[in-house]
Amino acid sequence: MTRLLHTADWHLGRAFHGEDLLDAQAGFVDFVVETARAEAVDGIVIAGDLYDRALPPVDAVRLADEALSRLAEVAPVVLISGNHDSAARLGFGGRLLARAGVHVATDPARIGRPVELAGALVYPLPYLEPDLVRETLAVDERSHAAVTAAAMERVRADVAARGAGGAPVVVVAHAFVAGAAGSDSERDLAVGGAAHVPPSVFGGADYVALGHLHGPQVVAGIGRYAGSPLAFSFSEANHRKSLALVSLGAAGAGAETELVPLPVPRPLATIRGTLDELLADPRLREHEGAWVQATLTDPVRPSDAMERLRRRFPHAVVLAFDPQGAASAAGDSYQRLRGLDDDELLRRFVADVRGSDADDEELELLRDALTARRVAEAVA
Repeated sequence: MTRLLHTADWHLGRAFHGEDLLDAQAGFVDFVVETARAEAVDGIVIAGDLYDRALPPVDAVRLADEALSRLAEVAPVVLISGNHDSAARLGFGGRLLARAGVHVATDPARIGRPVELAGALVYPLPYLEPDLVRETLAVDERSHAAVTAAAMERVRADVAARGAGGAPVVVVAHAFVAGAAGSDSERDLAVGGAAHVPPSVFGGADYVALGHLHGPQVVAGIGRYAGSPLAFSFSEANHRKSLALVSLGAAGAGAETELVPLPVPRPLATIRGTLDELLADPRLREHEGAWVQATLTDPVRPSDAMERLRRRFPHAVVLAFDPQGAASAAGDSYQRLRGLDDDELLRRFVADVRGSDADDEELELLRDALTARRVAEAVA
């Protein structure tokens, strides 16, 4: 029996609406180290987005160094790069780190080479940006499904070369698997839906340890998203953040998963009403220590609204206005644009700025610009 601890999407260095999260992230590191030790796991899997951006703050790098050092004292660590990480920077010194039990996978050319953990074969698939890896993986199609399928062919070829009756197979990937549910805090992977990867692509794995989406969830029976350890948007208010303890037996037998709930350093609350109502309503007392998103319904916008709101709710971070009696279409631009894909956002941007719709050629240029930006971030 092999026992793994699956986590992902730490996003070290990220803020929550301008508020620093490093102390909360340090608390999470303490918890994950304590859990790994208490559960006597055989390995720890981190499925991408260790950092929130390609050039993370110095304090975030220090925390990552501390976390990986402490975890490696408990069990080997397998870490892949995500779409927020700089693969080149994260992978620096990888061979030296591997000697210390920290296996950092950032190079697509090395896909198909597993890390062996207590009888299991763990195949890390770093985040695969199609425009950067198509040549390496010999893929013509410009999509995440195509490059992930090519990567999995390499995995299956290695498994087959080892013969029948082998070890259980774990795949670690950072991708948007079709059918999974996203949230507002994830960065889109591609324009026009080309980011989605069918679950069937991962055929042959006993467990797929996924990263990218911030809500913990099972995916089509193939594995699960660990989810982020902290909420990064108010759309995650109902998430139950957790670690996944994964137990694997014989090859082909699948995996059993137990969730370990994570502590919530500060809950989220969404409140609505006139400013006077929000300041006086005794039912809102439970939210006084929460991160608060408030929508004021006063007919006239109150003066110093945020300052007054923070006298009761010191951690209020978002303030919106929806005056009573306004048309249903009223509301801030974020709410109107929420949930739209990149193509629709591009169309609306052009229409808003120019007063006329973008034609197909213009949309293609804008798509290329977005893709170029993503590629630049990936290689930064």
